[in-house]
Amino acid sequence: MTPAARISAAIDILDQINGGQAAEQVLTHWARSNRYAGSGDRVAIRDHVFDALRCRRSYAWLGGSDMGRGLMIGALRAAGVDPATLFTGEGYAPAVLGPEEAVVRSLEDAPDAVRLDCPDWLLPMFRDSLGDRAEAALSALQSRAPVFLRVNLRKATPGEAIAELAGSAITARPHPLSPTALEVTEGARRVQHCAAYGEGRIELQDAASQAIMDLVPLKPGDRVLDFCAGGGGKSLALAAREDLRVTAHDATPQRMKDLPLRAARAGVEITIAEGKEKLRGTGYDVVLCDVPCSGSGAWRRSAEAKWTLTPDRLAALVEVQARILDETCGLVADGGVLAYATCSLFAAENRDQIDRFLHRVPGWSLLQETRLTPLDGADGFYLALLTRA
Repeated sequence: MTPAARISAAIDILDQINGGQAAEQVLTHWARSNRYAGSGDRVAIRDHVFDALRCRRSYAWLGGSDMGRGLMIGALRAAGVDPATLFTGEGYAPAVLGPEEAVVRSLEDAPDAVRLDCPDWLLPMFRDSLGDRAEAALSALQSRAPVFLRVNLRKATPGEAIAELAGSAITARPHPLSPTALEVTEGARRVQHCAAYGEGRIELQDAASQAIMDLVPLKPGDRVLDFCAGGGGKSLALAAREDLRVTAHDATPQRMKDLPLRAARAGVEITIAEGKEKLRGTGYDVVLCDVPCSGSGAWRRSAEAKWTLTPDRLAALVEVQARILDETCGLVADGGVLAYATCSLFAAENRDQIDRFLHRVPGWSLLQETRLTPLDGADGFYLALLTRA
């Protein structure tokens, strides 16, 4: 496919996403319906689509429309490319620019929320939560997220993993947020096909997520519950640190379907608890609650979520988080730790949520809290460690 044909394909896909379809679903259907497109074409089109979703407002401003065509015109202008060179109408290229599309606009004239690609109602929340770092954090969310790996120290050292990855044409380097974190700088698309991944020496996991798990206090033999386990990435990270008795639970057990295989591959044992009744009667030394949240710290990876979040949805998430805290604090053994985590940048889901819990539930105190933002080099994460006072 020519560069112009890739732009045309991205326009069609973005229009379907604008119509309410999920980006991944549309991209998968497009790839299956256009078998002639090579892997390079699919990668380029995917990048066009997700760049446009991350920068939806600024591209729409530059391109004159928030439809697929306007977004791609804006994307080219943001990259310093004259869209008229690709919008030629020849072959599979998009139609030539109309008079209104030919008007060049500058982001210097755009409102802050447009320039920073932020919904209007969320900009005050970013500023209240992050203060003078808000605009820099929003700017970071406009770019693609790095690819990070976690080295499974039970099977390899970081140096060994770097050397093995190099043999698979994958270049990686240590990242300062965690001693197990590697940033992939070349060959990221080969990771899931290499032996180091298939044999459990590495896992895909954001560096900030690893850093947060590094802070959870553990000692050999601890009983650990990952209450909102999802796919189990944090369960695996904790189990790799010490010889523990780890139990994984999720309200949607299907999310954990691959966890037994991943645990076996990593050389660790994790018990799956599909029902809450299996958790009662056990006092856990550590209960981790990586709760459902806005995901605002990881919007580079899930750009659609930035535009679909509403005030009502955020309020509902805050209520769910509070219920999980209230439910899980009773599962913590005397002297144990309740670890509350989000990948959110908003105070309402982080410190404000903890303050409400401490006011609501007597006998608990805050041991430590940590907040990471994209300015630290990875996703945004929050961790609060609580114990009975």
